[in-house]
Formats: sequence, C-alpha cells, structure tokens
Amino acid sequence: MSIHAEKIRLLMELRRQGITDTSVLAAIETIPRENFVSESFQDQAYDNIALPIGYSQTLSQPYIVALMSEALQLSDRMKVLEVGTGSGYQALVLAKLCRRLYTIERYKPLFEQAEQRFHDFRQSNIVCRCGDGTLGWPEQAPFDRIMITAAAADVPPELADQLAIGGVMVAPIGEDTSAQWLIRVTRTESGFNVEELEKVRFVPLIPGLPE
Repeated sequence: MSIHAEKIRLLMELRRQGITDTSVLAAIETIPRENFVSESFQDQAYDNIALPIGYSQTLSQPYIVALMSEALQLSDRMKVLEVGTGSGYQALVLAKLCRRLYTIERYKPLFEQAEQRFHDFRQSNIVCRCGDGTLGWPEQAPFDRIMITAAAADVPPELADQLAIGGVMVAPIGEDTSAQWLIRVTRTESGFNVEELEKVRFVPLIPGLPE
C-alpha cells in the first residue's frame, strides 16, 4: 500500500473513532508521520498506534493526537503552550491550528531533533526550548490553550496559573498507567472546571532535567 493510501486509511479510521474537526484532520493529512519515526518503524508510520522515539518516550497514537488537538478547541488567533515536544509531530499539528506555539522538551537530543524538523518544515510560528516543562513558560503567559503530553498525578499548579481566564488545558492525569484519564480543564473567573474525556496511557511527566 502506498503512503498516500495508508494516510487515507488512517484518516478514515480517525473519523470512525469520532474525530470530526476538519481542521485537525487536515493538519494530520498534511504532516508526513514517517518523518518522525526511525527506519525500523517506517512500515508502521500510519498505523493507529504509538511508536518509540528513544529516551523512553513515544510518538503518540494518531487517534490521541487528533483527540487532544480537537479537545483544545483551537483557533488561529490563539497562543498555545505544549509541554513535552517529543518528536515534534504533535507540535506541528498544533502549529497549523493556532497563531503561535510555545513548546518545551526536557531531553536535549529530542529537542534538537524537533527543532531541526520545525526548520525543515518551515513552520515559523513555533518557539521551542529545552527545559523543565512542569514550570511552563511564565514569561510568555497567559496562554489561551495548554497541552501536556505526559501524565502527572495532578495538573502542575505552575501550569494552571499560566492559563488565561477562559482558557483550556488538555492533559493526561494519573500516575498509574492503567488508571489515567485525559482531562479538559477550563479556567473561569472563580476557578477551574474539569471534564474527563477518555481513558489513556501516557509516559510520566517528570520534573527537572535529565542528569
């Protein structure tokens, strides 16, 4: 099967799974997922599964990428923070849906690879840095949207504080991989409203930098 046919098959599968946002589907269609996996996983690039990218990190399952992107309810006027750049694939999806994306990665080799991919794709509205994602990016706050791509026991308070009033955060929560939930947090004038969206399984969100 050609890459084009595999991509169409994946998009049809995402629709069957309930993804309806045409902007999200279009972003996924335009980004070549095969560019984000090693040679040994090329034949699985358009399978609806997570794939390893090194450093005990993964390229998320396409359905989860689509679900989290759709749940953010993005527009092209928004400033977005992503915690956990990883391969850069999710960042590129988000960058096609928002005004400016700030993304943080704690592993320097992954950060450098992602930064090069952003350059190669000429995606000029992404700002990235290597650092502790649990601290967010306070000098650029507040953010209209925040996405966390690794699971914490609870939402890090520093990140919650960087969400604008009316802003939305999507994050996997739960230390036990068998009991994680993807949640959507909306900040209001009086606090935070939390919705549980779906059971998920993510690598842990780790504070600090690798030693």
